[in-house]
Amino acid sequence: MSEFTAYEPGAYAKEHIRITPTTLADGRDFFYLDDDPEYVSGAKTRELKDPRDLPYRFANQINAAGQEVPYAAPEMRRDPLTGDWIPMATARMNRPITAGPGATAKGNPLAARKPGDPYQDGEVPDTDYNVVVFENRFPSMVKVPGRSTAVEYVDGNPLWEKKMAAGRCEVICFDPDENGLPADLPVTRLRTVVEAWAFRTAEISTMEGIEQIFPFENHGQEIGVSLAHPHGQVYCYPFIAPKLEAELKHTEAYHERTGGNLLKDLMNAELEAKERVVMRNHSWVAYVPAAARWPLEVHVQPVRDVLTLDQLDDQERWDLASMYSHLLKRGNAFFDKGDGKGMDLPYIAAWHQAPIHDARRENYRLNLQFFSFRRAANKIKYLAGSESGMAAWISDTTPELIAKRFHELGPIDIAD
Repeated sequence: MSEFTAYEPGAYAKEHIRITPTTLADGRDFFYLDDDPEYVSGAKTRELKDPRDLPYRFANQINAAGQEVPYAAPEMRRDPLTGDWIPMATARMNRPITAGPGATAKGNPLAARKPGDPYQDGEVPDTDYNVVVFENRFPSMVKVPGRSTAVEYVDGNPLWEKKMAAGRCEVICFDPDENGLPADLPVTRLRTVVEAWAFRTAEISTMEGIEQIFPFENHGQEIGVSLAHPHGQVYCYPFIAPKLEAELKHTEAYHERTGGNLLKDLMNAELEAKERVVMRNHSWVAYVPAAARWPLEVHVQPVRDVLTLDQLDDQERWDLASMYSHLLKRGNAFFDKGDGKGMDLPYIAAWHQAPIHDARRENYRLNLQFFSFRRAANKIKYLAGSESGMAAWISDTTPELIAKRFHELGPIDIAD
């Protein structure tokens, strides 16, 4: 593992997970994370050469008029009313969509390569894999060599700041079965996914210009997922995203007022209240927050004070894999369609971890925010006037009712 800058594997990963880096044909980083003993031992090796004939990722492009123009790098502009940076990535309009009614392409770029298949534009060089991580081919943010990241102005007016969206976007494929569900993965595979989150958090934290690392998972057609394959993403912002910025303001103010850690005190208060705690094990606590917005919402925190995913120890990583498995399974069982089989729940799983450089990081705490906008087996919650127009949430249920439903689905204490 000496080839990595900051990632230090624990005892389990040293013995049971092998990370093999390579480079895709267009120059993007790619990593195999193998938990298959034959690959971990080196008895078998992965294919490292990407056979595709791809142009260099930042090569000049041909526009609609047939003229050669520089690579269309994403830029971002600051909203003067809110201070938020808004990345704008026009190249994403051409990304393949293979799931849902808006599908525009056949084949699956996240699947392992299939010899003889006419579709050969997949991102994985090998014919099989366990977990893989690679830079997104159609990133919302990317640092382009030789391009300035200095602030400029739209129309030359200082009201409107703009600059390159010099972040990073990665994809994590959880499993080679393109028709599988994350909820059905074995805990051992989810343990490898947890290692991938920790690995990328550690490594990306050392990259210049990155302020926040955000691993997340979008799942389900209703969420807008364009590729139906068990996978997640890692967005690496060159700024602090608005949601985290708001949380940092409140956690810092709370610390200045009380000397405590707001997230830790919230978790302990939920444990004391008991009613909204839905799962716990040796290392983690899952609860429906007392001011939940979504019709299904669960927050997960480590028992120990931890800032980022790479700070988790081996036991915490195992316990997280177990709790995540339980959470996904119970999420799928949450809504009853009348046949007792539940449903494939659309959800977002969002990792909130301390920013990299901001001094307020010390008063933050790692937490997962898991939610779905499905409010019944046949209904979804639309974010309409109040939510979308004013960010003023109107809940269709109560946190206590959400927790009560989770209590019906399984015990609070999970030992495995």
